[in-house]
Amino acid sequence: MTGVSSTEPSSAADRTAADHIWTVDEHLDDILRHFAPLAPADLPLLEAQGCVLAENVILPAALPPFDNSSMDGYAVRTADVADATEDAPRILKVIGDIHAGLSDLPTVHPGEAARIMTGAPLPPGAEAVVPVEWTDAGTGAGPAITMRAHSADPSGAAGEVRIHRPVVPGGHVRARGSDATAGELALAAGTLLGPPQIGLLAAIGRARVTVRPRPRVVAISTGSELVPPGEELTPGRIHDSNSYALAAAARDAGADARRVDAVADDAPSLRAALAEQLTRADIVITSGGVSVGAYDVVKEALGDEDGMQFRTLAMQPGKPQGFGLIGAGPTPLFGLPGNPVSCYVSFELFVRPAIRTLMGIELATRASVRARCTSEITHSPKGRRQFLRGWYAPDSTVTPVGGSGSHLIKALAHANALIVVAEDTTEIAPGTDVDVIPLMQ
Repeated sequence: MTGVSSTEPSSAADRTAADHIWTVDEHLDDILRHFAPLAPADLPLLEAQGCVLAENVILPAALPPFDNSSMDGYAVRTADVADATEDAPRILKVIGDIHAGLSDLPTVHPGEAARIMTGAPLPPGAEAVVPVEWTDAGTGAGPAITMRAHSADPSGAAGEVRIHRPVVPGGHVRARGSDATAGELALAAGTLLGPPQIGLLAAIGRARVTVRPRPRVVAISTGSELVPPGEELTPGRIHDSNSYALAAAARDAGADARRVDAVADDAPSLRAALAEQLTRADIVITSGGVSVGAYDVVKEALGDEDGMQFRTLAMQPGKPQGFGLIGAGPTPLFGLPGNPVSCYVSFELFVRPAIRTLMGIELATRASVRARCTSEITHSPKGRRQFLRGWYAPDSTVTPVGGSGSHLIKALAHANALIVVAEDTTEIAPGTDVDVIPLMQ
């Protein structure tokens, strides 16, 4: 499959899930070596939003393409109004109206003015625009604050206007090429296309653009206890939240993501569900069934699959992890743990960087920052990198939210960052600087 290398999943020939506890960095490095940007695709402009440019875009013409007015007012020759004052206004003959989109422009001769609207082209002979607020708007009264219609006859004669202030050459005019010139680089390959970039591409006439497409991601929860949201719970059942959180997180990362109905703890059913989705996805994510329990369905269904590995990581939460390339494609599959916090933290650390790599984003991982921890952190397990939920504030402080339990989904929903506690640290005193991964950047 484009964007994925089908090399052996382990970076060391003698390394197996059975005899090696992987660090977070080892696991991520081993995952990312299998991913490369997806092949470029030519997409309509709005479909390219959120994608990464795969081409340099050169301006075909100047922007703006012609001198145009930045105000409602009167296009004039500057010499005609050089000595205009409130007490001694200059009176000019108005030769007609110029609105945006007009191509047949009148020429402004000495002693003349043309009423002009914002965005309309500057007519020949005119050097500047006098805002309507500096005139009587052609009413014969004092300075006006709004544009009023002239009682012009069909021939275009529009009476007179009194100008109460002088204007400098180029005043209130958007000059041709003042934004960008023809042949200039508009956007470089590698640019992530947000609304301003889409607007620029439209402004220069691009209806389509070549980008790295959004990766297709499918999220599947496993567990016989899972019930879809909206259905009534019976004893022993819980609502499926992981597939919704994973699909939302994948969309937030830039993917074209969807979820499918939860699969019961039945290996044949899971294999059938995966077979249906593998050809439709660039990444498949499962949650649950990767630990050492009697009903760990993902391990049962895929344990003998070539290229699939189940690993123990030195982290909390998220100790059990699965990753491999499966199917004819092959398609990358992430087997994440089933507890909600473990599942989400695992996505942030491992799946999101893979999605961003497929998109062609150079900095695929979230950047960490330093922040002062406002509360004490105790009992962090030695030898594991812990990721605690926290609230990162604008003053560069971070406050833990909730406990360390991997089921505390409410605490996760009220956090905006992960506090990283290193493997060799078991407690943190209030006021200590810590590494923080903001989740909203």
